[in-house]
Amino acid sequence: MTLFVTAGRVFFDYLAGYALSRLRFPGRNLIYVVLVGVMSVPTVVLLIPKFLIIKYLGIYDTYAGMILPLLVDASGVFIMRNFFESVPRSVEEQAKIDRAGTFRIFWSVVLPMARPTIVTIAILSFQGSWNELSHFIISTQSPALTTLTKGVAALASGQLSQGNQYSLKLAAAVIMTLPVAIVFFIFRKRIMNVSEGAVKD
Repeated sequence: MTLFVTAGRVFFDYLAGYALSRLRFPGRNLIYVVLVGVMSVPTVVLLIPKFLIIKYLGIYDTYAGMILPLLVDASGVFIMRNFFESVPRSVEEQAKIDRAGTFRIFWSVVLPMARPTIVTIAILSFQGSWNELSHFIISTQSPALTTLTKGVAALASGQLSQGNQYSLKLAAAVIMTLPVAIVFFIFRKRIMNVSEGAVKD
């Protein structure tokens, strides 16, 4: 699930950020204002509306209900949009002069420059989806769909009859933290390394 959510967030956040920064269409500014507004709303406030929507769509207690609501992240779109705003338009204009099409510019020019930001979003998405708890509480109830965070939370609260075994709780917390720490240390040098890429004169 973490892999699906991370890949989806990187893909959709990248496309949405590029569209909000470079494309001109009606309602673009309104969408951006709504995006910022969503970021300012506490997550707990959205739990009940999210639960009702999941139930209405008939995807409660399914993998779809666990994954689909997490595929787009407002903060990721915000980061990508601000990154593209910082990229000089002369880079794309130069590519157009060299007769590159829209997709070629998008894939061969913009994507390599956005790689540090994409890596940053991938790490944040991996960490966020790996440690997600509240969404999985309201979207599932089947033991077969219990995530690692729900299991550790149940262990820490004593629901698994292990209320006093603190060494077991700490061991579970350390094991759950290891994948995120490994991913971070592998890609730490690439996080927001905006020095990559250059403007062609």
